[in-house]
Amino acid sequence: MSELDLDIGEHALVRSPRIGFLGVGWIGRHRMKAILETGLADAAVICDPSPDMAQAARELAPGAVVVASFEALLQEDLDGIVIATPSALHAQQSIEALKRGIAVFCQKPLGRTRQEVERVVEAAQAADRLLGVDLSYRQTKGMRSIRDLVRSGELGNIFAVDMVFHNAYGPDKAWFYDKALSGGGCVMDLGIHLADLALWTLDFPAVTEIESSLFREGAPVLAGSNEVEDFAIATATLSTGTVLRLTCSWRLHAGCDAMISAAFYGDAGGATMRNVSGSFYDFIAERHRGTRTEVLAAPPDEWGGRAAAEWAMRLAAGKTYDPECEKLIASAALLDAIYDR
Repeated sequence: MSELDLDIGEHALVRSPRIGFLGVGWIGRHRMKAILETGLADAAVICDPSPDMAQAARELAPGAVVVASFEALLQEDLDGIVIATPSALHAQQSIEALKRGIAVFCQKPLGRTRQEVERVVEAAQAADRLLGVDLSYRQTKGMRSIRDLVRSGELGNIFAVDMVFHNAYGPDKAWFYDKALSGGGCVMDLGIHLADLALWTLDFPAVTEIESSLFREGAPVLAGSNEVEDFAIATATLSTGTVLRLTCSWRLHAGCDAMISAAFYGDAGGATMRNVSGSFYDFIAERHRGTRTEVLAAPPDEWGGRAAAEWAMRLAAGKTYDPECEKLIASAALLDAIYDR
C-alpha cells in the first residue's frame, strides 16, 4: 500500500472511520480485507443474506456486528458503507446511505442507466459525502502508466483506441440474465470497465457518434428486447476525433479464460496493456515506437483492492464530496448509447 500511503500522506488523519459492509461475497470480502489492511478504518457492521458469507467476513473483523437487513445497517453509527450487492440495488442503496450522511463505495455499475448514476451523484453532492466506485482496472500499474503517456502528449494525437474484454464464462447468478435487474448483459458487466478506462485515459471527451451491434447466442438482439447480450461490439467517435472501439463478451470460444486488452494509438507512438496467458489478474503494459517495444509494467501487481483502500484512506483523511465523481456519468451515458436508450 506504499503508493497509496504517499497519496494520502499530506492529509491529517481525522479518525478511523466506521465502515459498514453490505454484501460480503468474494468481492465484498476482498474489498473488506484491502480496506482493513490500510490500518485506517474499522469494519463496524456486516450485512449479507447468507449467514455463511457473513460469518466468513466476520473472521476478518471479529469485532464487527452482523445485522439482518440494509435498513438495520443504516441505523448503525457509520461513516461509510461498501456496497457489493446485485446491480439493480446499487443506485437506490447508495442514495439512501448518502441521504443519511454516510459516504459510499459501490461496486460497478453505480447505476443501470445514466439517469440512475446522475441521481447518485446528486445525492453525494447534496450530502457533501465521498462517493467512490470500484472501477478497479484504473488501479493497475499498466493503465496508470499508459494514462500518463497519453495525458502528457508523448504519444501525440490519439486517433484510435481499441478496448477488449472477452470472458470464456458467464456469470453464475440468475439476476445477471434478467435485464430489469442487471440493466444489460456483457456490456453492463464488462463493457463498463472498457468505457471507463478509455474515457478516463483520454480525459473524458464527449461522444459524438456511435454504432453498436449486440448478440445473444450468435443472433442479433433486437431493439427493445428484454434479452441480455453475450457479445457486443461498438464504435464511437469522440469530440477529439478519436475513434474508439469496444468489444466484449461472455462465454466466448476464446481458447483461454479471458482476453483483456487496451490499446491506444497516436501519431507519435502507441501503448497497449494485455492480460498474460488468459489471466484475469496479470497484465503487461508496453510502449511502442515503430518496431520497438518498451515494457511499462509487468506482473506481479496486487491491484484488485486498491480502489477500495484509496477510498477508505481518503475517508479517514476527512475527504467529503469530490466533483471528480461527476465524470462517472460520462461512462454511463456511453453505455446508454451502446444500448440505444
